[in-house]
Amino acid sequence: MTTERLRPQTGPVPHASSQISVPFWQGCRDAELRYQRCESCGLANFPPTEHCRQCLSPELDWATGEGVGEIYSWTVVYRPVSPEFEPPYAPAIVTLDEGYQMLTNVVGVAPEDLAIGMRVRVQFHVIDTDLTLPYFTELS
Repeated sequence: MTTERLRPQTGPVPHASSQISVPFWQGCRDAELRYQRCESCGLANFPPTEHCRQCLSPELDWATGEGVGEIYSWTVVYRPVSPEFEPPYAPAIVTLDEGYQMLTNVVGVAPEDLAIGMRVRVQFHVIDTDLTLPYFTELS
């Protein structure tokens, strides 16, 4: 059975933005997946915060990752909680090779082909002039 591949959302998409996360969202607009790395202990820190989650140091720098990782967990949604979302879609937690996890969506894959451990890469999708979202698709 061949199923249609998962697609990015086309309507308004809620997202969390703050002064701390501005470099992340600017990176998405520039097709770069940015994250924080602690200068004191070396931990990759995501989502962005004011202090390292490991050692509480305020010495955090922005780094640009390769945007490659693997699916840690996922689900396929067929009944969206909001009419803005067009099903099916697949929210997933992706573990990036740089050592942090990101909540995202998977696209370009048939729902039945999703699997824990699947290698994926980032793919940026412009939602509007102020918002570009990082989705993930199977690494080829």
